[in-house]
Amino acid sequence: MAALLAAEERALAVVPRGTWWLLAAALAMQLCWHALSPPPDARAEALPAPPQVGALRAASLGEPVAAAQLLLLYLQAFDNQPGVSIPFAELDYRRVTAWLDAALRLDAHTGYPLLMASQLYGQVPDAGKQRAMCDFVQARFLEAPDLRWRWLAHCAIMAKHRLHDPALALRYAADITRHAGGASGWARQMQVFILEDLGETDSARILLGGLLANDEITDPAELHFLTERLKALESAEKPSKPSKSRQ
Repeated sequence: MAALLAAEERALAVVPRGTWWLLAAALAMQLCWHALSPPPDARAEALPAPPQVGALRAASLGEPVAAAQLLLLYLQAFDNQPGVSIPFAELDYRRVTAWLDAALRLDAHTGYPLLMASQLYGQVPDAGKQRAMCDFVQARFLEAPDLRWRWLAHCAIMAKHRLHDPALALRYAADITRHAGGASGWARQMQVFILEDLGETDSARILLGGLLANDEITDPAELHFLTERLKALESAEKPSKPSKSRQ
């Protein structure tokens, strides 16, 4: 068999010269084609609206938690499309909010959509989009305060230090104090310190006194710190005594 194959092979020297010229011309044309062709134009696709939650529940076959995770994975990966990377600030944040909300509707016990809103999509250098993410977090916080207070606390910090809106920060902090009885002490006390920064020392003193009077503070070190803070506020509120004039 090997001898038969060897006998059927032809030497390159017997190939007609015209065939060589034809192959060379074809190769040159191909090289010119690639050199003159424009580079591929990678265009970002717009973020679509998420599927309806009811349809997602039906399609999940009794696994809504897994469906929620798939939604978030799709959303996270959307900024990296073939040949192009989309900055978060260029995404349609109404659509982003819709995807986060759909995932939260499928799995009400996860905090990941709120984490993405406050610490991922909320970090873009766009005040309007930062506020949109914080508004979303606040609305979902009110549905389950003891489960979701952490993300609203982060938004309160963002509102104060990045948006430079202490009134908005105070509103978020007040919601935590009012609704999230299971929140950590530092989160429930944010309102006190924001009130101080706003010059509302009397309101801060009343609020702090209420926290201490209701025995909501149980940690000894925290209790000592806040008690001393209350004393300082009370001292600041006392008017200085006028000096007695000489008779």
